[in-house]
Amino acid sequence: MIKAVVFDAYGTLYDIQSVAAVTEEAFPGYGDIITQIWRIKQLEYTWLRSLMMRYEDFSTITRDSLTYTLRVLGLEHDSGVFERIMDKYLHLELYQDAMSALGAMRNRKLAILSNGSSAMLDALVRNSGLNRVLDATISVDTRKMFKPAPDAYSLIEAVIGVAPAEVLFISSNPWDVCGAKAFGLNVAWIERVMPEAIALACVNSELVSPLTMFKAIRTQMDELGLEPDYRIHALTELPALVAAHES
Repeated sequence: MIKAVVFDAYGTLYDIQSVAAVTEEAFPGYGDIITQIWRIKQLEYTWLRSLMMRYEDFSTITRDSLTYTLRVLGLEHDSGVFERIMDKYLHLELYQDAMSALGAMRNRKLAILSNGSSAMLDALVRNSGLNRVLDATISVDTRKMFKPAPDAYSLIEAVIGVAPAEVLFISSNPWDVCGAKAFGLNVAWIERVMPEAIALACVNSELVSPLTMFKAIRTQMDELGLEPDYRIHALTELPALVAAHES
């Protein structure tokens, strides 16, 4: 029986590409490529710091990866511009299917497990109104180890008291899906970008855009010998999926 439904935050409940509205305003013509490089380096820094055992929280990593991105692209900026872009991470847009899906599962424990720092997540959840439906917002800060390390996923049982076998974990990030499955959670992968859409984008353009490249390498299942238990295309599919596991 599924007693708790736990979500990744960035890219699963919250649209990280909504940052592009701010980056494009600050640097016309560079909005999309900034968001792609920024996200790629953000993820790489979590993995590198975990491997090097030199933890810094996600706020620091997000700042460092944005600094890297603007430097690589040769974009000059002042502190005001930098802080406006950073602030968007506290006001990311919810995917349209998020609030209704969570509202339909209030008979289960609902939580977020994220690499985000406690301060970042608390602000984001409050600003988006998800604090009204979540039972817990769990940051890896307390373990000082980023997902997909097993210690990160063990926080679910430690915080909400539900064993892995009774948890359904949802993420749009393939590396996160693999990490959760390796740990022993039931896992649903939300395929926000289908392979057919990527193939079509490549065929219809002479030059593969940065956004298409990003989707190709960050939104398709990795070859790690692990597969999700379920594949969904929208969060609105979750209530029925959870209800099917009443006993």
